[in-house]
Amino acid sequence: MAKADHGPGLMGEVSSDPAGAAPLHVLEVIGNAIVGGMETWVERFIERMPRAQFRFTALCPAEGPFAEQLRARGVAVFIVPMADDPSWTSIQTTVALVNAHGIDLLHAHLPRAHVLAGIAGRLTGRPVLATVHGRQLQMLDLEVYRTLGSHLSVVCQPSYFSALGLGVSPERLSCDTNGVDTALFRPQRPASSALRAALGLAPQTPLIGFVGRLSPEKGPEVFVRACLLLQQRHAQAHAVVAGDGPMRAEMQRLSEQLGLAQRLHFLGLREDMAALYNELDVVVSSSHSEAMPLALMEAMASGLPIVATRVGGVPELVEHGETGWLVAPGDFNDIAGRCAVLAADPALRQRMGSNGRRRAIERFDLGDGVSRVGRLMQRLAGAYALPTDRAEQRKERA
Repeated sequence: MAKADHGPGLMGEVSSDPAGAAPLHVLEVIGNAIVGGMETWVERFIERMPRAQFRFTALCPAEGPFAEQLRARGVAVFIVPMADDPSWTSIQTTVALVNAHGIDLLHAHLPRAHVLAGIAGRLTGRPVLATVHGRQLQMLDLEVYRTLGSHLSVVCQPSYFSALGLGVSPERLSCDTNGVDTALFRPQRPASSALRAALGLAPQTPLIGFVGRLSPEKGPEVFVRACLLLQQRHAQAHAVVAGDGPMRAEMQRLSEQLGLAQRLHFLGLREDMAALYNELDVVVSSSHSEAMPLALMEAMASGLPIVATRVGGVPELVEHGETGWLVAPGDFNDIAGRCAVLAADPALRQRMGSNGRRRAIERFDLGDGVSRVGRLMQRLAGAYALPTDRAEQRKERA
């Protein structure tokens, strides 16, 4: 399927600003302070945007590692409490920040951030773009869109058509697929496996990986049960879980109850994901709900075959039988069988992984996604007439 272009000027390179124009000042309003898929995308998006054309300030709900990572990239970060029903203090602070710092556009992530950005945008006359990272619009997103006039950007085709079905106008909706840094995430197998050595495993032990947040929508319990069957079907295979979340302790207890303590290894959060993918042989996504999971894009770019549940935008990523296999949600028996076949067949892993790498480069490179969102921001900001005082401020900053 060819890439879709929803709305004018959303594809290709970020458009050039007129000579001497000030960078577009974007306020990233981020509804979470953890280090997860959405936060990773925001950080990489900011890193990739051309500094001559875009300037970023961030609003986070709390201090933490993510806020520090943004500051390390030169982004000014402000802390404002965010709730589904924001306080007057949060609204007043955001409005003052927008006016005092010459913000041109607010870019929201997650519904509570969308509420705050929508109110502040309406009060200050600035455009609001909300990126919906999940599979479906939540009621808050829909209410803010209808009441305050924000523009919605979704990340996969099912989400796009779902939004249309809910009455979202095509003029205020775009599909801007996430992307992966295919230069950072690439096949580069180490000469010796530090991970296998650390786990006390033989160098050729097949390793099946789950990468993601340990939360209900990701279906980690499905992966654990698949590992039990995998143990019976491929005696040498082991599995690892890279990630953390509210279900970690529960999943470790389940693993012990099923007698998997020596076969299923919980690695916790990892900061060396590009290297970790190159230690794995297969990556599994057992999610009950997804949009366009970043972990699968990273795994494909790293040359790994995928076994994933057929949910949300995952079928846009994984080409069944070519880059991996798609299974029904909750079907741990099928997941185990597919993983056992791949664990036993290095040539099949190599073929599917190479196909996945090629697909990631052609369809899901981060540069393409960044360019689309950048052009969308420029179009939205250009549609709003600048009051005289703001126009003068922008000239002074140029």
